[in-house]
Amino acid sequence: MSKVSVLVVDDAPFIRDLVKKCLRNYFPGVVLEDAVNGRKAQALLLKEKFDLILCDWEMPEMSGLELLTWCRQEESLKTTPFIMVTSRGDKENVVQAIHAGVSDFVGKPFTNEQLLTKVKKAMHRAGKLEALMSGGPARTSSGLANDSLSALTGGKAEVVRSAPAAPAGSPLIRPAAAPAAAPAGPSAAPAGRGQGQLRLAGGNQPCVIKALSLKEALLLVRTSDTLPQILESAVLDLEQGDNAEVARLNGYLHAVSAFEQKPDSEWLQLNFRFVDQDAQKLDYISRLIARGSAQKHFVPGA
Repeated sequence: MSKVSVLVVDDAPFIRDLVKKCLRNYFPGVVLEDAVNGRKAQALLLKEKFDLILCDWEMPEMSGLELLTWCRQEESLKTTPFIMVTSRGDKENVVQAIHAGVSDFVGKPFTNEQLLTKVKKAMHRAGKLEALMSGGPARTSSGLANDSLSALTGGKAEVVRSAPAAPAGSPLIRPAAAPAAAPAGPSAAPAGRGQGQLRLAGGNQPCVIKALSLKEALLLVRTSDTLPQILESAVLDLEQGDNAEVARLNGYLHAVSAFEQKPDSEWLQLNFRFVDQDAQKLDYISRLIARGSAQKHFVPGA
């Protein structure tokens, strides 16, 4: 039986590695290729045949939506399953992609189970699920977790620190005054450079942005029953521009610690590392850093 081939398209190496390792562990016989943007993917699709395309939306040179539109115009790619793996889950974006011919969506951040469910569903519709599952026994969930850890850290786990250091050559913006030892009241949030929304696989959490660089953000979130996990994939939403467009920054949690030095700390401090290579997003972060603080705050649910 012929092997199933999958093309993974994303400008972030972290996302590409995470997707490929997940698929390789669950479908040992799968053939995987990747591309850093739609333009590179287009060149591969003109030379090789793929049974499934997993593609990001926001990428330099050619976006996922542009690649999808091109694919549906090509006779050989009109029916190829195309799954958008993206943080763009807004209704207007979903409708736009459906009109362009998308097969399905996987929202960022995603769990291995969510990704695998969508892949199996698409392959079943295409009549190729049996071929995809025929490569041999899948590894256990612990294997998936270990591969995800390796993809994030290169095989070396980082030690959690209570106050992560700034990257060399990219100083973090920090508040002029140190925050109080504890919040003023049950609903009071510590002062910061702005507000945002942190999207995790288990749900969304409003956050306070304490510091920001081109590589990472230092965030505060309220302690809850479900604690964020180190190396967990996430998306940070920030409002930008005069039209209040939302910048979606993909990344992972590099460190998690208590904000206050006491066992019942109401706030957690998260070190969120960016993985995007998109020039527009990097430019936005640069301008935000240059201004010293966010002039507009993202209000979850608004």
